Order: sequence, then C-alpha cells, then structure tokens
Amino acid sequence: MYKELKKFKVTNQFSFTTEDSLAEVCNASEGSGVFLVYAVADVKELIMVGSTGTVQNDGTLKIKNGGLRDKIVEGHQFAKTGRKYTWPAQMKIEDITALEVIWYETFNSDSKGIPTAVEGQILQNFLDENGRLPKWNVAF
Repeated sequence: MYKELKKFKVTNQFSFTTEDSLAEVCNASEGSGVFLVYAVADVKELIMVGSTGTVQNDGTLKIKNGGLRDKIVEGHQFAKTGRKYTWPAQMKIEDITALEVIWYETFNSDSKGIPTAVEGQILQNFLDENGRLPKWNVAF
C-alpha cells in the first residue's frame, strides 16, 4: 500500500473476473477519491490509478453523480464507453484472469485529500520506482 493512502479510513476492495458483472461486484461508494487496479496473477501488478471528484476554489467538492462507483463501472477507457465492457475485453487480450480494485474516499467530512492530487502522488511514486506509468494509465 502507498503511504499516502493510509490516512483514508473509508476504503474497501473487490475482485473482478471476465465472468463477473462489474456493476454487481463493484462495492465502491458514491463518494470522491481514488481507485487502484491490480492485475492478479503469479504477481500482483498495479496496472491503473484513477480518481473522481473536483475541489472548487471555495473548498467544496464537485462530485459527479455516482462518484467512485460510477467512475469505475461506467468510466471511459481504451477509447470506448464503460469499463464494464472494456475491462473484460482488455483482460482477455492481455490474458489477465482477475483484477483487484481497491478504492479510497479521499475527500469527505473526515479527510480533505484532493482526489487528483492523491492520484498524482501515487502515479509519481510509481514513475519514480518503475520509470513509467502503470500500463493502463495512458497519460497524466
């Protein structure tokens, strides 16, 4: 786990296989924060970091309907709509049996971590350690 994430108390995780319905197995909240996606095989590999929620200049949060849950299930990836469709297809292409998704609410009544800032710090740490971004992160 990345040390930046230890302070966030609203968190959970779920597993996803190509046989699952992402909408059914996703237990993410409708809050704002970050999610980390790991490919699970012989070795667990971080393949993507994402976030949702924007902090406005008055310190309030602008949240999209559905928050983390909607971003994970319906978010665009691989130039197509809805991860519920694109993740299973990409998993088959890459021969990935399962994904483990860990999510954190970073901005709520107890924590004020700007979701994109937390996402950026995790990606920076990954870049420092690996010389690249996780393979499903196209850019940051």
